Amino acid sequence: MTRADKLRSRAASVPADFTWHELVSLLSTYGFIEFSDKGGSYRCFRTAAGLKIFVHKPHPGNIVKKYLLLKVNGKLKEYGLTNASEECNERQNTQL
Repeated sequence: MTRADKLRSRAASVPADFTWHELVSLLSTYGFIEFSDKGGSYRCFRTAAGLKIFVHKPHPGNIVKKYLLLKVNGKLKEYGLTNASEECNERQNTQL
């Protein structure tokens, strides 16, 4: 299992200690690049294909809120970027 696979699996489980750096790394594995047009904590991630995900960078800490991680996972699923095994892992972790 590669480092990217481990990160995807961790994100699918929606842990309480997922960091901003991990989120940026996760999105980069899907081809997203961070842009910050509006300044402040508002961030936009874009792909060359034109897909976009808008999020707020956590502050003053670096731990991503669970609702934000759920939103990102939902967008990745909506864009068809997650595979069946990741969705299966996500369902198993939410049932526990």
